[in-house]
Amino acid sequence: MDAFCEGAFTGNPAAVCLLERPAGEQWMQGLANELGLSETAFVWPEGDELSLRWFTPATEVDLCGHATLATVHALREAGRCPPGGRLAFRTRSGVLTALVEETMISLDFPADTPAPVETPEGTTPGQIPFGLSEPPVGYARGRTDLVVELADAEQVAAAHPDLAGVAAAPYRGVVLTAAGGPEPADYVLRFFGPGVGVPEDPVTGSAQCLLAPYWAPRLGLARFAVRQLSGRGGSLEVTIDGDRVHLAGRAATVLTGRVRPG
Repeated sequence: MDAFCEGAFTGNPAAVCLLERPAGEQWMQGLANELGLSETAFVWPEGDELSLRWFTPATEVDLCGHATLATVHALREAGRCPPGGRLAFRTRSGVLTALVEETMISLDFPADTPAPVETPEGTTPGQIPFGLSEPPVGYARGRTDLVVELADAEQVAAAHPDLAGVAAAPYRGVVLTAAGGPEPADYVLRFFGPGVGVPEDPVTGSAQCLLAPYWAPRLGLARFAVRQLSGRGGSLEVTIDGDRVHLAGRAATVLTGRVRPG
């Protein structure tokens, strides 16, 4: 599935494995590594809800936006949730819900409070491994990610991070971001997670849990048009609502098939 896309071969690809029962962790990690996408989602029935887990090629993660969007799209196509319906998933980040519309899918995720930092852990002043032409405007840290604010979208697009240096820092990922950008973006971003097997993510839903609370007081907005400036590119509609963040986007099916059990 391509998620947060404008059609096939745009946005962020994710694999979705629809299971009838739980699978072994080693098998799930092995399949995610075999497929080699930034995220593979595994979903199965759990009472009246569904259990959902996400794996990069290297490790399991606590939260993934684009693979959740892809999962909802896959379930809708399988006839397991009609337009106008809601789905609830048990995950490592608590119960997450999704509203299924005719074309759009809206996800309800927990907000992540940004904490300003002077110098990010694992770096020294003047030695930030982000390949920037000018010093960052500022930094903030969330539960797992580091936000690096730059002066404008052009700097975000032109950055060439040292992936080995980023991987050595104590974060799941590093988010480069700036206000404005290609119309009608309110803010833009790029996401790098080499430490968890994702050198650069095409479109990152989970990063908005931190970026929406970060940009809300700076821009005076609660709803944002967001553009990710990766090679594939992607768009999201993001709304902050108290301690929740709503992500909305589209998905497209590219390939379907069956996986032999391990």
